[in-house]
Amino acid sequence: MTTASTSPPDVDDPPVPPGSRRRRKRSDRTDAAFYWMVVPAFVLFVVFHTVPVLQGVFYSFTDYAGYGDWSFVGLENYGYIFRDERIRDSYLFTFQFAILSTVLTNVAALAIAVGLNSRIRFRTALRGIFFLPQVMSILVLGYIFNYLFSTTLPYLGQKLGSRTLSTSILADEDLAWVAIVVFAVWQATAFAVILYLAGLQTIPTELYEAASIDGAGRWRQFRQITFPLIAAFFTINMVLSLKNFLQVFDHIIPLTAGGPGTSTESISMVIYRGGFQGGDFAYQTANAVLFFIVIVAFSLFQLRILMRREVRA
Repeated sequence: MTTASTSPPDVDDPPVPPGSRRRRKRSDRTDAAFYWMVVPAFVLFVVFHTVPVLQGVFYSFTDYAGYGDWSFVGLENYGYIFRDERIRDSYLFTFQFAILSTVLTNVAALAIAVGLNSRIRFRTALRGIFFLPQVMSILVLGYIFNYLFSTTLPYLGQKLGSRTLSTSILADEDLAWVAIVVFAVWQATAFAVILYLAGLQTIPTELYEAASIDGAGRWRQFRQITFPLIAAFFTINMVLSLKNFLQVFDHIIPLTAGGPGTSTESISMVIYRGGFQGGDFAYQTANAVLFFIVIVAFSLFQLRILMRREVRA
């Protein structure tokens, strides 16, 4: 007599109760409340950002002065930009300032971050002190630096017998940019330090201990461990620094206001003065559109180069 063999039920696959698939499909659906959280922000972004940008692009093809009637002029505004000596000088100054400030900011921030990440006394207090420039108003800090460069530094220059420093460098066409670079780098370093500190916190201490056992010094540890492992943070800092410095405006206003003459006039200042104070709204809008394209192009190029270095590291 043979009996039919029955396989035992699979413990890992319990029976599916009726209606569970229906409940699962319902649970997979996104709650409408999440959409209602996103939609208002999206509408505000479109209304106060996207629409004005598109409107500005439209006016860049007209002769609109910011008021009154207007007519289409096509690419005429863009053609004038490349023949405008004032705009060429502002682009040259802005890029020289941005590149130099970006390099100095990241060098200083990385050095400070490595120091603050080590085992030193008052480390937490020093981190707070170095972050203060980021939370303070740029204009307020700018007027403080204006006083330092206009009064304090000339006084020290006279005491030291330095003819160059005996007068305010803010009034010197050849040296005014130095004051702006010093102020901008000092203020921007605070934020870069925080990003580098965040990157340094992700490096296991065991790597440094193993490197010390192998006889690696501080500089070799930095080159072969620290810098490669914070490559992503270095990329972020470089891209953000260059982008922000290309848009420099607040740092210049309290120090030189673009002077002496137009020697420290940035692109943003030319756009603001010509568009809102000089009656060249459409012309400077075209300049702003071109400047936007330049910033995006440089940011993408910089990001691509630095990300390649990350892969090699």
